[in-house]
Amino acid sequence: MRKKDKQEIIAALEERYNGTGTALHYNSPFELLCAVIMSAQCTDERINKITARIFPRLNTPEKMGALTQEQLEEEIRDCGLYRAKAKNLLGMCHMLTEEFGGVIPKDIPTLMKLPGVGRKTADVIASVVYKVPAIAVDTHVFRTSHRLGLSEAKTPEATELDLQKLIPKKKWADAHHWFIWHGRLTCKARKPLCDECVCLQLCPFKEKNLINKEDKK
Repeated sequence: MRKKDKQEIIAALEERYNGTGTALHYNSPFELLCAVIMSAQCTDERINKITARIFPRLNTPEKMGALTQEQLEEEIRDCGLYRAKAKNLLGMCHMLTEEFGGVIPKDIPTLMKLPGVGRKTADVIASVVYKVPAIAVDTHVFRTSHRLGLSEAKTPEATELDLQKLIPKKKWADAHHWFIWHGRLTCKARKPLCDECVCLQLCPFKEKNLINKEDKK
């Protein structure tokens, strides 16, 4: 795909999703960090229900970190992989309290030292909270960027580098949300709504998808 076509795709996504942000509900950097850690392999809708229940009582690393593993597991039992997530949340709370004075670190490498925080989570926190230029590549970003022909990389980290080459640095943090919302609303994993796509004329994936639809008739 020509670079000009890639730029037109990105421009179409920006126009369609400009001004969007995370669907997770939070009132502080700590709450966002907890929500993102819990969101792995779980829907934002489910996480918002959980956080609405626990954040009024457990909204600081000191308060959440005071719980036992069993207590926190019970608090987030309706979250997928709740045992591993409870362990990571407690480890994150303890490290924040003991090493960072309860303050969420700003830089991505330091964020990744926290239990439960990988590259994607660190990118989200750094970009949303501190406006650090980063493109967090989750499943939506990975899927849509590959279907649209913007990357052929095999890993999220390499995909992020491909997208960074195409998008101005000042727009990296916003672009993360363009791809996420496009993946949620249009370029869905199982049944993409190609006919409704703002990138339809340029997307290389549409041909395969539309042909498959015809074959099934």
